[in-house]
Amino acid sequence: MADVRTHSHQLQVRPVPAHEGGIKVVHPKSGPSSTQVLAVVAGVPVGGMLLTIAGLTLAGSVIGLMLAFPLLLIFSPVIVPAAFVIGLATTGFLASGALGLAGLSSMSWVLNHIRRAGVNMPDELEEAKQRLADMAEYVGQRTKDAGQTIEDKAHDVRDTKGHNVRDRDTKTHEVRVAST
Repeated sequence: MADVRTHSHQLQVRPVPAHEGGIKVVHPKSGPSSTQVLAVVAGVPVGGMLLTIAGLTLAGSVIGLMLAFPLLLIFSPVIVPAAFVIGLATTGFLASGALGLAGLSSMSWVLNHIRRAGVNMPDELEEAKQRLADMAEYVGQRTKDAGQTIEDKAHDVRDTKGHNVRDRDTKTHEVRVAST
């Protein structure tokens, strides 16, 4: 009644090489090297000592702050303005140093630029002269074209006004002749 099928699965087992595709094996087959052992032996006591000193410093700072808090509270009308002045003075000195450093950096850049420009100056000067001559020629041509356009428009206006003036003169002349 029930159809029972069996499936066979194959499992392939390959040995994994110690170094494949640029990935190192995390756990080498041998123990740690002598340099690693020396690093641990020297690093643990030094690290522990530094951690202990840091903890003692933090504890001393907290205790000192707790002891000094009443004095800070009493003298706060004097301490707060003094801290503000000291902060402003420190900010001023830091800003002065930063601006001085920026000025020296700018002067250095300008001097280096001038030194480099001295080497390339003849070529750049010739190029600038050529561009200036080309621009002068272009402006001269544009000016000549603009003058010609203005002259043509002036002739057109004069011609149209000349006809109107002649027409008026002949009409007035006819009127004069007729009235005499």
